[in-house]
Amino acid sequence: MDYAREFAHAQMDRRPRKRPRITTWDTPQSSKAQSGLYNGQEVGNVTSLGPSRVHLEHSSHFVKGLVHRGSPPWRDDDKDGHYVFELGENLTPRYKILRKIGEGTFGQVLECWDREMREMVAIKIVRSIKKYRDAAMIEVDVLEQLGRHNRHGYGCVQMHSWFDYRNHICIVFEMLGPSLFDFLRKNNYRSFPVDLVREIGRQVLECVAFMHDLRLVHTDLKPENILFISSEYVKIPDSKGTFREGKRLPKSCAIKVIDFGSTAHGNQVHNYIVSTRHYRAPEVILGLGWSYPCDLWSVGCILAELCSGEALFQTHENLEHLAMMERVLGPIPDHMLRRADRHAEKYIRRGRLNWPEGATSRESIKSVMKLPRLQHVDHSAGDLIDLLQGLLQHDPSMRITAREALRHPFFTRNRSSLGIARSVCMSLD
Repeated sequence: MDYAREFAHAQMDRRPRKRPRITTWDTPQSSKAQSGLYNGQEVGNVTSLGPSRVHLEHSSHFVKGLVHRGSPPWRDDDKDGHYVFELGENLTPRYKILRKIGEGTFGQVLECWDREMREMVAIKIVRSIKKYRDAAMIEVDVLEQLGRHNRHGYGCVQMHSWFDYRNHICIVFEMLGPSLFDFLRKNNYRSFPVDLVREIGRQVLECVAFMHDLRLVHTDLKPENILFISSEYVKIPDSKGTFREGKRLPKSCAIKVIDFGSTAHGNQVHNYIVSTRHYRAPEVILGLGWSYPCDLWSVGCILAELCSGEALFQTHENLEHLAMMERVLGPIPDHMLRRADRHAEKYIRRGRLNWPEGATSRESIKSVMKLPRLQHVDHSAGDLIDLLQGLLQHDPSMRITAREALRHPFFTRNRSSLGIARSVCMSLD
């Protein structure tokens, strides 16, 4: 594959090299307007990702009838390397900043008005720090590859274009709705209906299967990185017939997966730490190396969370996390414990997990003991439990693949209920 040939596997383990800068906007060294590249935007075709040259000789230069307005005065970044902006000003002459819709360790996400395409877009502005810029260029490469192969509409977010503005990599995306986590939070962390879980799970697994077919591992699947396409919802009245405490349901079940900045090749086993804590697979914690199966573990944790309203493993400490896994899923296989790397050896004693002896507090022991077995996940029918048991196998070699999961009876049996889920989501007014 072209992408696999471009990056050698050894480079991926050290995090891939920085891609050459393609577009430079508004450099502070000169007060004169500068010529440059305006990536993928010359002809107004947002699906065209190839570089295209537009010579900007003057701030009022026309590009296909579009008047380029000026950029705001140069400002220094904040102490953490975040881009400093004011609402209503421009981000390059093309985009007008309307509001901030997200922030993370990578940088910020702004909702902007695209003057050329006359539509709202989400622009991810990455911090002006080398490691985040490098990760952003990995994400650009992955998004371009996914865009080239995604002819069937598998649920990956669409990148419109990208550019480099004042030392910040900026990636322009289609505008989407709230994340699954935001929707849960607005619902006071109440569970999703099982048919909605089925439809969301199917789409996430289709995206994962698509990526794995391209030999890519997402590595950071979580409810925050799965967004509904639409922000519209309806409220269902509670048992008393009132809407005040009623549950929200999305009008559309359609979702898209975002955040490909940590994506890696699955052609070999990697050893660095990946995944957000609550969705991290046991082989990652034990230092056994990871590949495609770590994504499936994350999907299992997500589905369990949607069914219960709470994260399956709510912890911030490795030994407690492993103890929770054993409490919910049964003992971790001996061969995995024996192979734990030097960083994880302290969690094992005499061939078993050093629990509860190694617990940091009584509260930690209590938090593990109160966890239910997997069979007690709310809203779970037999098919769902069986699917979760396949996704949450401790041994990654025994974990089902994304393609196998899509053929599971949870998705294939009672297809009428799947139709009900879609009609509930898409036809409510």
